[in-house]
Amino acid sequence: MSKLLITGRKRLSGEAAVQGAKNSALPVLAAAALVGGESVIFNCPDLSDTDTSLNILRYLGCGARREGGAVVIKNDGVARYDIPDGLTRKTRGSIVFLGALLAKLGRAKISLPGGCDIGNRPIDLHIKALRRMGAVIRERRGMLDCRAPHGLTGTHIALDFPSVGATEDIMLAAATADGTTTLTNAAREPEIADLAEYLNRCGARVFGAGESEIVIEGVKRLSAAEHSIIPDRIAAATLLACAAVTGSQITLKGVIHSHLGAIVPVLEDAGCTFTRHENELTISAPQRLRSMKTVRTMPYPGFPTDAQAPVLAAAAVADGTTVFIENIFENRYRHASQLVRMGADIRTEGKLAVVEGVPSLYGARVEATDLRAAAALVAAGLCAEGQTAVSGVEYLERGYESLELTLSALGADIKRI
Repeated sequence: MSKLLITGRKRLSGEAAVQGAKNSALPVLAAAALVGGESVIFNCPDLSDTDTSLNILRYLGCGARREGGAVVIKNDGVARYDIPDGLTRKTRGSIVFLGALLAKLGRAKISLPGGCDIGNRPIDLHIKALRRMGAVIRERRGMLDCRAPHGLTGTHIALDFPSVGATEDIMLAAATADGTTTLTNAAREPEIADLAEYLNRCGARVFGAGESEIVIEGVKRLSAAEHSIIPDRIAAATLLACAAVTGSQITLKGVIHSHLGAIVPVLEDAGCTFTRHENELTISAPQRLRSMKTVRTMPYPGFPTDAQAPVLAAAAVADGTTVFIENIFENRYRHASQLVRMGADIRTEGKLAVVEGVPSLYGARVEATDLRAAAALVAAGLCAEGQTAVSGVEYLERGYESLELTLSALGADIKRI
C-alpha cells in the first residue's frame, strides 16, 4: 500500500493545468456503450475510477484504449448486458451504465454500486424514473435485474431531489427512447451539460441541460463523435485550497470561471485575492487566513459538497471560527478526526462542523477514509509543522491525476512511498 510523505511549511508557486473532470468523464464513458462507432474522448483523466469504466466497456464488448490524454472507444456492438460485481463495487459511477444498457439492449443486470462511504446515496430515484419509462426492475440479493421488453418510452419525470446520477441515467435512457422525455428538478451541475454536449454530438436531441428542466427527444440511433471533457472544478478547488492553506500564489490553467462561482467567494472571505484571465485563475493567499464564517454545501450552483473537505482543512488554520453545514451527505466529516490528530480544533454534530482556527497544525500519521478526505489531509500536511504520512492513497487515485506530482511541481515537499 502506498503512502504520501509530506514535509510542510513550503510555499507553492508557479502554474498548474487542471485535469479533466472525473464526474464528467464517468457518464460520458457510460454513454459510449450506447453509441455506435469509434468515439474519441479528449482530456479524459487517468484515474482508477475511469480505468474501472474502461474495464466495464471492455467487458461489455467494446474496444477501449488510451492514446496520450485521449481515450478511444470502439463500439461495434455491445455483447453483454450484465456487469460483474467486482467492477460495479469499485465506483459509484457504474450506476449510469444502467440507463445506457437498458436503452441499447433492453436488458441490464448490475449489482448495487460501490464507491466512497460518505453517506446514504440511494438509487431509488434511478429505479423510479426507469420504471416510468417502461422498465421492469427486480432487486434480489443486491442485484438489479432490469428489462424493457417493449423498449423505453418517453414520459414526464419529476425528481424528488436534483440527483446528478439519476439525471444522467435518465438522459442516457431517454436519448433513444420512443418519444419525448421531460425531466423536471434535474441536477444543474456542469457535468450534466457536458454529458448532453457529447450526446448531442452523437446525434441526440437534448435541450436545457444545466437548467432545472431538461427535454430529451428520443432518436433512433446515436453515432460516435469526438468530445473534450470539461476541466475538473473540484480538482481546481483542491489546488486553490492547497494554495490558501500555505499562503501561496499559484495560477491554474484551463479553468472555467463560472464553474468556480461558489468556491472563489468563500476563499475571498478568507482573505485570498484572485486574478482572472481567459481560462486562467491566479490565487494570492495571505500569510494567515481569516474565518470563512459559514459554508453551506448545496446542489449546483451552490458550494459543492466535494470541495468541503479541502476547504475545511484550510479553515483549520484560519483566524476565527468557521461553521460548515453539510446538506448533501450525512457522513462527510470523517476527515475531521484525522485533522484533529494534527492539532485542529473541530467539533462535529450531525450536519454541522464548527472549526476553531489554530495557529498551526503538526505532522502526524493519518489515514484517508474517502476521496475528498484524502485531499483534505494532503492540504493539511502542506501547512503542518514537520512530516505528515497519509495512508489510504488509493482513495486519492480515484479522483486526482497524480496530485503529488502536480504539487511537487509547484514546490511542495511531497513524495509517494
